[in-house]
Amino acid sequence: MAEVDSLGFQVPDDVRLKLAELHLELSEGDITQKGYEKKKQRLLQPFLLAQQAQEVQVSSEPSPQSSAQRRAQRRLTREDNRYHSEIRTEAVMQALASHNKKIPVIPHSTKRTSAYQGNQRHRDSRHESSSDDDSVYDEEANRNFHRGARTRDSGASSSSSFSDVNASPRHSDRERPRSAAYVKYQIPGNTSRQALADVMQSARHSQHISQPPDVTNNAKSSRQADRVGRGVPSVRVAGNVGMDIDSDSPRHQGKVAAKIQQLMNTLKRPKRKPLTEYFQEDDDALEGQALAPPADPNAPKPEGSTLTPVAGDQLVVPSGLPRNLEAALHRYGSSTYKALAVTVLDQNGKPSVNLTYGKLLSKTQKVAYNLLNKVGQKGEVPIKPGDRVALVYPNNDPISFIIGFYGCIMAGVVPVPVEVPTSRRDAGGQGVGFMLGSLSCNYALTSEACLKGLAKTANGEVVQFRGWPRLSWLSTDSMSKLPKDWQPPPKASEDVPAYVEVKEIQNRSDTYSTSKDGSTVGVTVTRNGVLGHCRTLTVACNYTEGEVMVCVLDFKRDVGLWHGILCSVFNGMHVIFVPYSLMKVDPASWMKMITKYKASVGIVKSRDMHWGLLAQKDHKDVNFSSLRLLLVADGANPWSLTSCDAFLNAFQPKGLKPEAICPCASSSEALTVSVRRPGRTSSSATGRGILSMQGLSHGVVRVDTENSLTSLTLQDCGQVMPGATMVVVKVEGSPYLCKTDEVGELCVCASYTGIKYWGLQGITVNTFQVQPLNGDGRQTGDKIYVRTGLLGFLGPGGLVFVCGSKEGLMQISNRRHNTDDIIATVLAVEPMKFIYRGRIAVFSIEVLKDERIVIIAEQRPDCPEEESFQWMSRVLQAVDSIHQVGVFCLALVPPNYLPKTPLGGIHLHETRKKFLEGSLHPANVLMCPHTCVTNLPKPREHRPDRDVTPSAVHVGNIVQGARMAWAQGRELNTSEEDGDGSRKHQFLTEILRFRAQNTPDHILFTLLNSKHGQSGKSWPPQVQVQLSMSCSQLHKRAERIGNLLAEKGKLKPGDHVTLLYPPGIELIAAFYGCLYAGCVPVTIRPPHPQNVTTTLPTVKMIVEVSKSSAILTSANIVKLLRSKEALSVVDVRAWPTILDSDDLPKKKLTNVYKAPTPEMICYLDFSVSTTGMLAGVKMSHASATALCRCIKLQCEFYPSREACLCLDPYSGLGFALWCLASIYSGHHSLLVPPSEVEANPAVWLSAVSMYKVRDTFCSYGVMDLCTRGLGTSTGTLKAKGLNLSCVRICCVIAEERPRIHLTTSFTKLFADLGLSYRAVSTSFGCRVNIGISFPGAACPEPSTVFVDLRALRNDRVTLVEKGSPHSLCLMESGKLLPGVKVAIANPETRGQCADSHLGEIWVSSPHNADGYFTIYGDESLHPDHFDARLATGDLQSSYARTGYLGFVRRTELTQSDGGRHDALFVVGSLDETIMLRGMRYHPIDIETSVLRSHRKICECAVFTWTNLLVVVVELDGNENEALDLVPLVTNCVLEEHYLIVGVVVVVDPGIIPINSRGEKQRMHLRDGFLADQLDPIYVAYNM
Repeated sequence: MAEVDSLGFQVPDDVRLKLAELHLELSEGDITQKGYEKKKQRLLQPFLLAQQAQEVQVSSEPSPQSSAQRRAQRRLTREDNRYHSEIRTEAVMQALASHNKKIPVIPHSTKRTSAYQGNQRHRDSRHESSSDDDSVYDEEANRNFHRGARTRDSGASSSSSFSDVNASPRHSDRERPRSAAYVKYQIPGNTSRQALADVMQSARHSQHISQPPDVTNNAKSSRQADRVGRGVPSVRVAGNVGMDIDSDSPRHQGKVAAKIQQLMNTLKRPKRKPLTEYFQEDDDALEGQALAPPADPNAPKPEGSTLTPVAGDQLVVPSGLPRNLEAALHRYGSSTYKALAVTVLDQNGKPSVNLTYGKLLSKTQKVAYNLLNKVGQKGEVPIKPGDRVALVYPNNDPISFIIGFYGCIMAGVVPVPVEVPTSRRDAGGQGVGFMLGSLSCNYALTSEACLKGLAKTANGEVVQFRGWPRLSWLSTDSMSKLPKDWQPPPKASEDVPAYVEVKEIQNRSDTYSTSKDGSTVGVTVTRNGVLGHCRTLTVACNYTEGEVMVCVLDFKRDVGLWHGILCSVFNGMHVIFVPYSLMKVDPASWMKMITKYKASVGIVKSRDMHWGLLAQKDHKDVNFSSLRLLLVADGANPWSLTSCDAFLNAFQPKGLKPEAICPCASSSEALTVSVRRPGRTSSSATGRGILSMQGLSHGVVRVDTENSLTSLTLQDCGQVMPGATMVVVKVEGSPYLCKTDEVGELCVCASYTGIKYWGLQGITVNTFQVQPLNGDGRQTGDKIYVRTGLLGFLGPGGLVFVCGSKEGLMQISNRRHNTDDIIATVLAVEPMKFIYRGRIAVFSIEVLKDERIVIIAEQRPDCPEEESFQWMSRVLQAVDSIHQVGVFCLALVPPNYLPKTPLGGIHLHETRKKFLEGSLHPANVLMCPHTCVTNLPKPREHRPDRDVTPSAVHVGNIVQGARMAWAQGRELNTSEEDGDGSRKHQFLTEILRFRAQNTPDHILFTLLNSKHGQSGKSWPPQVQVQLSMSCSQLHKRAERIGNLLAEKGKLKPGDHVTLLYPPGIELIAAFYGCLYAGCVPVTIRPPHPQNVTTTLPTVKMIVEVSKSSAILTSANIVKLLRSKEALSVVDVRAWPTILDSDDLPKKKLTNVYKAPTPEMICYLDFSVSTTGMLAGVKMSHASATALCRCIKLQCEFYPSREACLCLDPYSGLGFALWCLASIYSGHHSLLVPPSEVEANPAVWLSAVSMYKVRDTFCSYGVMDLCTRGLGTSTGTLKAKGLNLSCVRICCVIAEERPRIHLTTSFTKLFADLGLSYRAVSTSFGCRVNIGISFPGAACPEPSTVFVDLRALRNDRVTLVEKGSPHSLCLMESGKLLPGVKVAIANPETRGQCADSHLGEIWVSSPHNADGYFTIYGDESLHPDHFDARLATGDLQSSYARTGYLGFVRRTELTQSDGGRHDALFVVGSLDETIMLRGMRYHPIDIETSVLRSHRKICECAVFTWTNLLVVVVELDGNENEALDLVPLVTNCVLEEHYLIVGVVVVVDPGIIPINSRGEKQRMHLRDGFLADQLDPIYVAYNM
């Protein structure tokens, strides 16, 4: 740099580069001269001190070198600095300073290092792009961006490092390699760890009485026994399920917890504007009104009188003007045929291409002749007058376009100018193609050069662009000569279409139309309209023959077409077109042309004026003394005022007259709306006003002070056009006239406006045939007006003021905001460091009955992520301060990534579409639902002073005639079992001994597996018998195992024995061997061989908790327990005695049988609940026998029956069916381990078909595996003879709400194989009673109901019709077993509920569990859980509390006893419910909504932390798609559940832990998240 070189000392290159950047910022107006000098002084200060040099005066003129750098690096965009305003920048800086002296600490979203590096690689590869939004979209760079993000195979990703011993192998056998423990992240503004404990102490957590107890009660030394490996929980052994918080425990004091503390501190700040909160329920209409934003009573109201139509000056057409465009062509092409009509600058800025009027006339006639006479001679469709023809010309070839356009006009053909389709990917190209198809276009005119540049097929034909009709392409450069005697045909009428202008509706704010956002329409202009428009513009702009016009605009549409193509020829003017591509290289080229040709007219936009200001080195040669009219085409944009004023100040010494700058307003429908008259210098000729943006947002005009932060300075757009009349009507609803101080939509009545949207009669009437109404509803007159789409008001003297457009209007909380205003505010917050100025998209989306602002910007490649996040937070503050509105989402995307229009601008509709469908792939996202959404229903508050007693509720139910919620199964009738001799034996061991003696060869169990895998020789796989066992074989095996326990194990009756076996018959034999020896068996899933370190500690913990004296297992598992991997986790000496059942004693057996008593413990049932609780229950011999009796009676099991089991045999009803039921009933059980189904999904169904099984039982995991794995194989299975028509009962064993979507999918998928829809049903059991409901042979089919989800949140049951809004489908959870009685009770008051209320399910039956098993035998919880009494209703019965919420409904179905059937519906676990905003939410409902929000979400789970809702989603896709999920997840939860998501966590597939029953372990997930051990792809903290 010249200035630096003159300092007399050397400056390093990096400092020189920074100084060059400062020059660039100064030249583009991003910093003031004072700020430039301060920053430069700071950079040079060390060198000045070292050299003792004098302070150098900084010149404001840039050097030639800096100008060259600026030209090379300048960001040139279509919309660049359209919104630049010195006033707005100062206002934003003031607002930020006053908003908060210190920017609050906002938790920075966390991104995985690999994802960040992938994005960074992409950014680095795009760093050398010299253009911000005009560079062509780089497909290769896009592919590189996708490659940069690591692609993850969902099948290879691991589960989280914590998983309970019952975790499904589908999740537990995969371990993702991780680098050096886990990724650590820097947290800006990290708060102290103790602060989180303070929040924990103040948080209120609900504890339900029905919660299972701590099985390690008072075991202080075992506090860490529930943590497995690196501090990650394997099984939560805790009594506090809701929020297990220990302020001293370091495991919850991680970085995630600190960030949540930051988020909580941020949310504690008062909201910008507290609104009245309320709650309405049950009534859809009331709810709609409640969620709709209320009207502000303090909003300003219009106070003026009703506006009367304002007429423009009388249109006095000068004599001598041509009668039409063809006459003008003939006149000037004949009389002044050598006069120049068009001049086009080449890429060097030289006017090398010219077209005279004589050439224009002759070439136009040649085109017209060929269109009417030459086209269609080879069997093609001919062109007739009135047909539509597409004009496809590039933006640098106005000469070919004007020839083609006037050729169509002369031939009577209707031209349709469109942009050149560059690729099949063009945003909006499909809409243009659809418009051409509706116009019945068969031909397209283009130039030879453009035709060669179009994409071709292998045959050399132009490719078929997406959505376009099949077109025949004609080149206007290679047409036949014109016969001398040919004359164009006369025009039948002047009221026919002259041309059609294609317009895309970018925004859906057109409330008066039914067109959709992004749809393409064709505005039809007649020949009379064209003539009237040319005459009006000639009078308004004082055009005369021979004038020189310089045009920078697009000549195919809008102002460029009207002035540069139509009016110029109509008046015989010379037009110099400056291509847009040249403006990128030489922004001052249009000013040079005005000086060189002494042009009197310039047609520009405010961006061109701003670019001209930047080209300072060219200013010395500029002379504007000849310029009488500088038409500013976008003068209707409020932010054009700054460019106009700055341009006038700079060039007034160069001869520019103030009255020459003439802003105009225009629209595609009404054409020219207004224009400032050139040459008028009176005070009434122009006007400007400083208006309050607060008032404008409410639709009223209020004057504001000049130094106000929220003021907007408007300049007029001229007067009403001559011969036209203008009114202002209300924006919404019927077209009532506005008041004089009210902002509305401008409507024009003139002879030159468009007449219709082609082929769209409905919206044509609403737009082109408007009749304004007075306040009393009467029409103002007979005149028909056209809507312009511009928002504004009329000032004194007919001045037109425009403050926005309908396309940019956003209606938020009953206030109007314009996208241009928001963009201007965003650009005032130091944009040069973080984003590209011209690459910002602002739009609104509807969320929760109101519009929400979304801002999308392209981020600079070298911007640090943390700094960009801080810039985003400053933008939020600036928009909030200036506009008093919150931003819902602010996202930054990689450079050059937003969809573009053909001219290089942002395609707003495509951007919005990609955002809503989750395909935008942002690099940073900041969601602000907490501060933006203020219309949530009021939280329900618990009022202890208004509590109603249970007796009062009971009396109210009786008075209302409500039915009390209870149901019971049929009575136990022992006579039904008289045919079986085993009934006289009371206990299972006695029954087994009886069967071994009486039916020794009867097969009880058969273990099946698949002979070939799916990759084997045969498909479907052949099912083979692995092992069968008869009654005598099982009896003898059990006796030998009993001897092993007594002799080798030295066990005594009553000792507890852990059984570690895979699913199989050996587990059954070991179970009865324990019973023979008088021991108490405890079945535990063995550690997984491929995940020993994670699953083994859980086994160890359950062994300790159950106080097992020995471990009975097989040789393979003994070897596993003593392996090196297992020894690294648990020392082999820490185990109790390990007995190998494969090494049985060979000596003669002794009789070790110990006869049980009814009250003796038969076995201990341990399992992990979905809340992470490990609970063990005691089952006595009497309870076990009663359970088997109920199952036998319900399913009609007899020795001649067969049942197929495919489930886990370690706890609950699965264990009872696997080990107990066959012994009692004598039926044959076919056992299929779930691991076989994982390896081969068809093995279970093949076994059912082969053995023609009537009753089969499975888990949800097995059903899901079959549904996913066999979805495309049903045809093959059917061809191989697989038939499921034999199935009578296909029951899912579960302890949760029925998954109706999965069961329905399973039924529909296998219906072709003969599976009946009535066969598939579910069961229900829990800890206190493992078998409550079960499908029966003679029971009615499962019933389903649809309930109101909103009522369910308030513990009420309201039935609705299928398909109703907010409806939830629930399926009955099986039929109550014989002898089972259930009641629905209020979990807090214990009063019996009516059938219209949701309550806790209480159960009374002979097979209830006998109590919880705890280490120290504490029985204090026994009365509350196993001997509970209702406060109202049935006061005598003793119930066990299940801890599950549900309701009972009487159906129209008939039971076997002839009575009406009472159906039990399980809704969810009471301990798992989420209490937010005073309402009860079930996680599965929220998760179902989240799964529907994006196709790449394969699984999700929700939980709460410090009253924040945390949503964890598994992404089945590339990591660069992770941030797409954040807005969609937030939106869907807000829309469907009225909840604000606090944290969104995106993880790999398989991270969410799932137990053996297919249930999500949400509390495990929560612990892992808070301990920073999930290795998330992205964590978003919503503001």
